[in-house]
Amino acid sequence: MDELKFLDLHGDQVAYRDEGQGDVILLLHGMAGSSQTWRQMMRPLSRKYRVIAPDLPGHGRSDKPRSDYSLGAFAVFLRDLLDELGVTHATVVGQSLGGGIAMQFVYQHPDYCRRLILMNSGGLGPDVGWTLRLLSAPGAELIMPIIAPPPVLAAGERVRSLFSKLGISSPRGGEIWNAYSSFADAETRQAFLRTLRSVVDYRGQAVSALNRLHVATMPVMVIWGDQDAIIPVEHAYSAHETRPDVRLEVLAGVGHFPQVERPMEVVDLIDDFIATTAGADIEQPATQA
Repeated sequence: MDELKFLDLHGDQVAYRDEGQGDVILLLHGMAGSSQTWRQMMRPLSRKYRVIAPDLPGHGRSDKPRSDYSLGAFAVFLRDLLDELGVTHATVVGQSLGGGIAMQFVYQHPDYCRRLILMNSGGLGPDVGWTLRLLSAPGAELIMPIIAPPPVLAAGERVRSLFSKLGISSPRGGEIWNAYSSFADAETRQAFLRTLRSVVDYRGQAVSALNRLHVATMPVMVIWGDQDAIIPVEHAYSAHETRPDVRLEVLAGVGHFPQVERPMEVVDLIDDFIATTAGADIEQPATQA
């Protein structure tokens, strides 16, 4: 897989992957994830497109400052990142939290977005798994170091290594483990909780982006696993009701992480969507005299 690249953005280090040439696809991972989640999709997509996948602030190898982790702040970060990379417009793909960020980005900075692809996206309804509701509650800071102690993580890595040698793999379980093991780092825990509490409380998702979807003028596709135990597939149908012109693709037997559970199927869907839609007309800003 391509190697991480790094740049300085407003004093913070940003880690990102950038591969291929052509029309740009921007891949946005979910909460407690990183650009590594796209590892099986980057190379196939990069044969036809330039594919950019950042570690969002507070995630992966990017810096984790005591800062604003709201959807609006993430959207501004994406605008500034694309400017730094010389990208004027992209097809934006967001999974889970990345979907909510993608909708906010489209709302705040529509001139950058040609198409929008939402995958098991946050922001389309209140329902969310109980684990995230509990972690959003006061006091989670005290619990998280206890639920992810180094001995447990070390034992888990040994088990995962053994399973790998035996040819036993669970892509869905691997993604969950990667998120869980990241909580061993105190800065990551704090960034995760700030991010989580900006969008989730004990009642569920506290931010609705359905209105963002309704006003989006670019082509939209929604991809969802029908076995998602974190954000239910009913949210995909809600999005389709809000925007009947949305292309809806429900993947049977897939959970919350289509990008690792069925990566090549997702690659084909993205490629077909780009090939069969013109994309929003992007007006280039006038040159200042």
